Amino acid sequence: MARLRTFIAIEIGETIRRRAAELQDKLAQAGTEVKWVEAENLHVTLLFLGEVDHREVPGVCRAVSETAAEHPAFSITIEGVGSFPSPRRPRILWIGVGEGAAELCALHDALEPPLLALGCYRREERKYSPHLTIGRARSDRPTDKLAAALGAHADWQGGQVDAQQVLVMASELTPKGPVYTILSRAKLK
Repeated sequence: MARLRTFIAIEIGETIRRRAAELQDKLAQAGTEVKWVEAENLHVTLLFLGEVDHREVPGVCRAVSETAAEHPAFSITIEGVGSFPSPRRPRILWIGVGEGAAELCALHDALEPPLLALGCYRREERKYSPHLTIGRARSDRPTDKLAAALGAHADWQGGQVDAQQVLVMASELTPKGPVYTILSRAKLK
């Protein structure tokens, strides 16, 4: 039984990807051991489904398409930088969303019920917070230099993009990093 590691996302465009990669280079100078997300893989995740049986993928794509059709297209600004759980002990390095965050949250909340009904999604404990993951720290040691670098770029501006579609994506983990494949594109109203 083939299973696909699946997630639902919004694209951010080449310009923002390039600017984000430049930010990653600046943050890397702090010297903390981080596994940086490749620029071509940067996106805003709406929902992570995990392993989905390949026979359930058409239902997922249909649910995303029907939900997306009920939501108007909107603009997103990509801005700010931070880390989860904290700057002193960063595990996940992220870039935030300014304008469009409310629309992303509404889309996330609208996608949950049909995907829960399909049985291929489990609600997360933490509240959804729209962001782009740009790196994962490989150590949980305190990192004062990285915390300072994050603080220095707290008001970073990546640009604006129009969210016009929602993507259903597959992620294949390889030794060189994940390889993403678009399974479907759902147009926003």
